[in-house]
Amino acid sequence: MSWVSHPFLTRRAFLAAAAAAASSAAPQATRWALLSDTHIPADPGNAYRGFQPYENLKRIVPAVQRAGTGGLLVCGDLARLEGLPEDYENLRKLLGPLLGGMPAAMVLGNHDDRKNFLAAFGPAAGDGRPRVANKHLAVIDAGPVRLVVLDSLMMPNFTPGFLGKAQRTWLEEYLRAAPPVPTLIAVHHTLDDGDTSLLDAERLLRIVKPLRQVKAVLYGHSHNYRYDSEDGLHLINLPAAGYNFRDTEPVGWVEAALSKEGGDFKLHAIGGNTEASGKTTSLAWRT
Repeated sequence: MSWVSHPFLTRRAFLAAAAAAASSAAPQATRWALLSDTHIPADPGNAYRGFQPYENLKRIVPAVQRAGTGGLLVCGDLARLEGLPEDYENLRKLLGPLLGGMPAAMVLGNHDDRKNFLAAFGPAAGDGRPRVANKHLAVIDAGPVRLVVLDSLMMPNFTPGFLGKAQRTWLEEYLRAAPPVPTLIAVHHTLDDGDTSLLDAERLLRIVKPLRQVKAVLYGHSHNYRYDSEDGLHLINLPAAGYNFRDTEPVGWVEAALSKEGGDFKLHAIGGNTEASGKTTSLAWRT
């Protein structure tokens, strides 16, 4: 079983994780911290709607450490607006306590800059599988589940997203050839038919719905927190860590316990609407 992660995972941690993944006694569950829309600015004092994204993430990282999760996903809009080099410098500094000891996956959103991101974090580590030119993709085999990271960024600070034919073709070919491990797909943009959403969302869903090993699609972008499903495929809109757009939405992160059978998703709200903070949503995977 392969284990693919960012190169900022230390070699010792990478080898330990790979050995665990390859073990015949594979873990029954894995726990991940799921974040989205961190919007980390160059200026730590930058604020929007009364929220300071830098300070929010500064609070979230120790909470993730205390929770003892074994992996980290940030589902896009890592940077404040334009993906400045200084945005990513601050993001890397804030995530530093997590990046050395666990697999981490970063999704690019419409407020990111691919070149500046790669300069700060480097490309996803390769595993010999062909990828798509000029796209930031990753595959992580994490015990009982697999995480596939897609890239819907068109250009910095341009709201809609698009995967494109090459990336959709790669995804379909990869999924059809890969062992049938329960798979979660992560992409930044919302999956509706809005002009600011993922413009080829329908074509993405047309690929993954018939492939029953795909259990869920994780996304951000809307700064909402919600769960939907289509044909048993779970569509999970992660809350924003940086700020919300409406007072009715939480600001925070989700702690996920993932197994072959399903997932338990616990909301940790640090601001906005905190009424559901601590609530766990349990999902069974389709068969």
